[in-house]
Amino acid sequence: MSGEVPHRSGGARPDRVRRMLRGPRPEAVPVLVARAVAFVGLLDVAAGVFPRFRYSRMHTIAEVLPGAFGPFAAALSLSAGILLLLLAHGLRRRKRRAWRAAVLLLPAGAAAQFTYRHSVFGMLISLALLALLLRHRDEFDALPDPRSRWRALANFLLMGTGSILLGLVVVSVHGRRMVGAPSLADRLTHVVYGLFGFEGPVDYTGPTSWTVAFSLGALGWLTAVTTIYLAFRPEHPAARLTEEDEARLRALLAKHGGRDSLGHFALRRDKAVVFSPSGKAAVTYRVVSGVMLASGDPIGDVEAWPGAIERFMDEARAHSWTPAVMGCSETGGEVWTRETGLDALELGDEAVVDVKDFSLSGRAMRNVRQMVKRIERAGYETRVRRVRDLGDGELERIRRAAEDWRGTDTERGFSMALGRVGDAGDGDCLIATAHRADAEPGPYGDLKAVLHFVPWGTDGASLDLMRRDRSADPGMNELLIVAALQAAPRFGIERVSLNFAMFRSALARGEKIGAGPVLRAWRGLLVFLSRWFQIESLYKFNAKFQPRWEPRFVVYRSSRDLPRIGFAAMQAEGFVNLAPPRFLRHRALAPRPCPHSLADRGVRAA
Repeated sequence: MSGEVPHRSGGARPDRVRRMLRGPRPEAVPVLVARAVAFVGLLDVAAGVFPRFRYSRMHTIAEVLPGAFGPFAAALSLSAGILLLLLAHGLRRRKRRAWRAAVLLLPAGAAAQFTYRHSVFGMLISLALLALLLRHRDEFDALPDPRSRWRALANFLLMGTGSILLGLVVVSVHGRRMVGAPSLADRLTHVVYGLFGFEGPVDYTGPTSWTVAFSLGALGWLTAVTTIYLAFRPEHPAARLTEEDEARLRALLAKHGGRDSLGHFALRRDKAVVFSPSGKAAVTYRVVSGVMLASGDPIGDVEAWPGAIERFMDEARAHSWTPAVMGCSETGGEVWTRETGLDALELGDEAVVDVKDFSLSGRAMRNVRQMVKRIERAGYETRVRRVRDLGDGELERIRRAAEDWRGTDTERGFSMALGRVGDAGDGDCLIATAHRADAEPGPYGDLKAVLHFVPWGTDGASLDLMRRDRSADPGMNELLIVAALQAAPRFGIERVSLNFAMFRSALARGEKIGAGPVLRAWRGLLVFLSRWFQIESLYKFNAKFQPRWEPRFVVYRSSRDLPRIGFAAMQAEGFVNLAPPRFLRHRALAPRPCPHSLADRGVRAA
């Protein structure tokens, strides 16, 4: 994890190339256009929903802005407003398809202004904005994001819910013209009927019934059209690691895998990869919610890292993705920040145990020693073997046990999890198992717990997943980690990477005497969050084995991107799941099948 930071020879890089490597920064024109479109959309929605707004000063402004279609009244104004709001996000991200949609929409708005309102000023504003888009068309060059058919279901649920809520507002704002006093249930029924084009139980005096009916019909039409479009548009599935890519990555790991303990996790098959021009380095990543999320250091020769990083940033800019790196080492962070102009923030520490220094003796190891002895007296025994040394039957039992013993419904792991057990290409992985022969046999025989380690070069191992039978005695993980450390010399392993502890230094300093109020408050917040994210528990679990701590960093473009990057990382790690149920997912999203692999993502904590 240490070494000289690579750099390119030949003097300073030209400013044009440096700006390119800095990645996708929002330029002034796309941001300005997006804000203008969003503002117009909000005005149009307000003009279509609130009756008084149509006669206010704000509506006087809205009438001369693109999308306000005057005599078409509430329904078309509401439709145009929602479409413009949906379009604004794509324009801000410089999406080419959003630009094309805006180029088609603005002439229609100009024609409507002149034909229905006879507003020359409104038509000129529409055409001026169209001219601005055409003049800066080269800035809207971002390619589509990975997408799949299931987004149509997500759109139907979100747009349907939004249409019902907005429909309730449309029905309720005309309270003075309602006949009688309909209940909330009647209003909700009227909304649902209106979305499908039928008349509901609520009635109004005058032409208001037509206004409400057209508005609800427009909401239902928008929900149906956008859902149908997403369901039948050309599919751009998320990139997957191909067999050729995997073979090239394994070759790089064979030569340089000892540099980073997270290197083998680059072989997850739900990641994509970019290689340096020389092919001597690579960066693996996954795109989550518009964030291009890499993990660990680049793979391969350190001198070729800048070339792989440049390809990564080129890809991010081409799609207008937010670049980010989770869990890189200090050396990796220095290279990333220098080559791209990005910033780095310490995320936590990785616990690394040097096998030759590990011992159960001494006061510091008293608790672990007593726990291990107690479990061994209870009749448990351990076995540590390479994956290739396991029989097919036993390996299949371990796979099924690891799947069934997973503690959460969603599979977790991304940056420090391989996502499979027992693949034919992962024969060097270690599996530590705990058995109790005198126990009543279960569906997996006498198997009670499993630990899986991936290679870290030729002389190291990195903990992948920890699974145990919930009916087994407490302390299974401690027992198997000790067994793996004691058996490590037999396999030529000199160092073992355990769990990653987020914000470890803050937790450690915050509990010491003399810690200031800010540090204590920060530690208190981390302890509170540990109820859901295992922050403190992982730190204390790692500390039992007296490891050395290696800092890990997150690399990001701007501080305002950190919340988005954090949310994307939680999605990637499986803490937040926005995907539909498994039986509704498209087959194209499934990992590449392998007869010897389990398509489950591991987690480095029980």
